[in-house]
Amino acid sequence: MITIDQTAINKIAELYVEENDPEVKGLRIFVQGGGCSGFQYGFTWDNAINEDDFVFDVKDDIKLLVDSMSSQYLQGTTVKYKKELGGEQFVMENPNVTTKCGCGSSFGV
Repeated sequence: MITIDQTAINKIAELYVEENDPEVKGLRIFVQGGGCSGFQYGFTWDNAINEDDFVFDVKDDIKLLVDSMSSQYLQGTTVKYKKELGGEQFVMENPNVTTKCGCGSSFGV
């Protein structure tokens, strides 16, 4: 369902070490309403794995968590991490996206 590129795996592992919280169960990626195109991606460390979560092993004990509502918008997505002159960020290559806003922070399906 979701592919995690090696660049994203490396960054998630680095951030996990920096977080240094033994209660963290995984990195949650979610879709929420917002932005000029309708939806936005969100990332947060989560201390719980819910019954309806899709759980992906990232590396060692690190997990990627996706709730069931967000999963319908993330089918086939590849998560990458890019470093460019303007900054660093996670990039979602989502085949379901039909429109994006001009700045690239929101999308529509």
